[in-house]
Amino acid sequence: MDPTLVQATHVSITLWIIISCSVIALAVAVERVVALWRFGDRARQLGEAVGSALRRGDLEGARLECARSRSPMGEVLLAGLAQARGRPGRAAAAVERARQELGWRLRRALWILATVGATAPFVGLFGTVLGIMTAFADIAKTGQGGYGVVAAGISEALITTAGGIAVAIEAVVLYNFLNTHVAHLVHRARHTADEFLESLEEAPVEPRAPGA
Repeated sequence: MDPTLVQATHVSITLWIIISCSVIALAVAVERVVALWRFGDRARQLGEAVGSALRRGDLEGARLECARSRSPMGEVLLAGLAQARGRPGRAAAAVERARQELGWRLRRALWILATVGATAPFVGLFGTVLGIMTAFADIAKTGQGGYGVVAAGISEALITTAGGIAVAIEAVVLYNFLNTHVAHLVHRARHTADEFLESLEEAPVEPRAPGA
């Protein structure tokens, strides 16, 4: 098989890898944006509803608010409510464990963006090396130099280099944006959890019906 054809095929594969990385980065970003949509608003609304129920001493009502909420914070607050009548500190520990688990879930798949951002330039560099190899193979095959001989190989090298850098920039920008947004949401979750624990501490020892 012609070595030049093999090298050109490898360069094409490299370009497809770069394009695939770009598509994966965009897909991850869209999935995270959809998953995190309105998280802060829903967490705040749930915290207010649960706090109101706890101030009335209505633990069952607080559980119901968590169960029917569309916010992932519902699971965190339910973990605390499950220990509401346990020993002091158990509710806080349960909430903290659930909150940490929520933090991991919010950051899910962000590592893919970080990986694409870190590796895409090297994939482009690999394609660059293959393009240069193609250029030298063309020189060896024709026995002469000149722009016309090496143009195809150099062009492929520059395309893969530019593609790798562009995809890396895309992935890093998306990662930084989403990572900052998730950090804000984690802070929002911590604030909601702290307010919930304060309301739980101040709630009556025994639940009473609303309006009693």
